[in-house]
Amino acid sequence: MRARQGEASKIMILIWKVVASFVIGSIPFAKIAMLGTGIDITKVGSKNPGFRNVSRVASKWRAAVTLLGDIGKGYVALQLLGRGEPSSAALWILGIAAVMGHCWSPFLGFNGGKGVATTVGVLLRREPLIAIACTPLYWLLRYIGGKFHWRQEGAIASLATMLLMSNVVLALRGLESGFFAYVMLAIVVFRHGSNLREIMASKHGSPSAGQKSRSADVQAAPRQSR
Repeated sequence: MRARQGEASKIMILIWKVVASFVIGSIPFAKIAMLGTGIDITKVGSKNPGFRNVSRVASKWRAAVTLLGDIGKGYVALQLLGRGEPSSAALWILGIAAVMGHCWSPFLGFNGGKGVATTVGVLLRREPLIAIACTPLYWLLRYIGGKFHWRQEGAIASLATMLLMSNVVLALRGLESGFFAYVMLAIVVFRHGSNLREIMASKHGSPSAGQKSRSADVQAAPRQSR
């Protein structure tokens, strides 16, 4: 009886930790970074509450606040809630909860960003060497994409980097860790659905997707200098 009560208690504690991790992940740092501008980041540019959209419609320091905040909340959620947690699976679940909080934030009407930065934060805590070693691929692909005018180079760079990280986790850490890394990858891919549709449309010669993307990138908001 006591053993069962102990297991039930552990499960309830884990559930509350998962909820807390979701809440931490849901903090909308893009909204926070835009305070004082009068701009709703979810209604301008690409309408994505992420650092790339903030960098388009506001200043670089506001974009940096967004990026560091989104990475940090994935890291901090595990740092705070994972203490004393002996189960590797439980730690991955806490990380996934933070990513889901970012993507479906209750503070944004259960909408949110695309999960890349928060996933990186989780991996920096769980697998720091892998995350650090793989991250340069993102900047390399952004550079190449800019040079060759790739459509959706940001999405391509993000998804390729997340895929590389997941593959390396699977190869070096085994099936369990690889499975959870792929769950986070699946969330990121799902949130990039519109980007992937545009990439596929461009391959089939549809001009409308590219026009929509270009108009979104230059849409309605004055650039902030402060």
